[in-house]
Amino acid sequence: MPDLLVKPAGTAGKVHDITPASAGWGYVGFGLYRLKAGETASEATGDREVILVLVEGKAEISGAGKAFGELGERMNVFERLPPHAVYIPDGTEWQATATTDCTLAVCSAPGKSGHEAQVIGPTGISLEERGKGANTRYIHNIAMEGRDVADSLLVTEVYTPQGNWSSYPPHRHDEDDFPNMTYLEETYYHRLNPAQGFGFQRVFTEDGELDETMAVSDHDVVLVPKGHHPCGAPYGYDMYYLNVMAGPLRKWRFANHPDHDWIFRRDAKAG
Repeated sequence: MPDLLVKPAGTAGKVHDITPASAGWGYVGFGLYRLKAGETASEATGDREVILVLVEGKAEISGAGKAFGELGERMNVFERLPPHAVYIPDGTEWQATATTDCTLAVCSAPGKSGHEAQVIGPTGISLEERGKGANTRYIHNIAMEGRDVADSLLVTEVYTPQGNWSSYPPHRHDEDDFPNMTYLEETYYHRLNPAQGFGFQRVFTEDGELDETMAVSDHDVVLVPKGHHPCGAPYGYDMYYLNVMAGPLRKWRFANHPDHDWIFRRDAKAG
C-alpha cells in the first residue's frame, strides 16, 4: 500500500499530483498548484471530471470552451469565506491564470459527460456548523450529493477550531453496500493556522489490518483508502481540510465505529 501521508513537492508550481495509480485505488485524484501572480496552469481532463477550488487567491479560469473570468475572493483560507469553484467535464480542458498569488486545488474522478462546465461556488455554498462541544467544526459543502453538480465527485471543506476533533466519531465508507454504506475513496488536503502548526489524523480498520497515526503539516495530503479516519487539532492551531471523495455511487453513506457510536447517539439525543 502506498504511504498514506503525502508531503508537497516544494512550495511553488504543482506541489501535489495524486492519481489513482499513485494512490493504488480506482477513483479519486487530487492536484494542487501554488501559483504566483501571472503564472498559468492548464490540463486536459481526459476521461475524468474536475472541480477546481480556489483555496486562496484569485485567477482567471476557462474550460470546455467557456471563459469564466476572474474568480476568487478569500486571500487566506482561514477567512472562512465560501470558496469560488468551477466544474469542468471529462473530454475537455481547463486553464487558470493567477491574478494574485493563489492556491488552486484540482479534484478529479471518472466523468460520465453528464454535466456542463459551470461555476459552482460561492453561490449555493454556506457555512454549516456540525457537532457539539470539542467536536464542533464548520463545513462548506462544495459538491456533496445535495448539489447535482458532478457525475462522481463529492467535495467539501472543513474548519476544525483549535483543540477540537473532526471526522469524529470515527466512521468509515469502504463497502459498496448502498443504502447502508457506500464505497468512497478520500483525500484530505490539510492546512494549519498558524502555518507552522501540526495536527493528527489516524486511519485504521476495525480488524487492525491498517492502523496509522500521522502528524500532518501545512499543505500535507492524507490518503484514506479504507477504514476510519478521525482528525485532531491541538490547542493553538486551527485546522482546515479539503476532502475529495468518489466511488461507484455518488452518495455518502457511512458507519460509525461500533465502539464509539455512543458519542454520536448521545449528541443526537442532546440536539
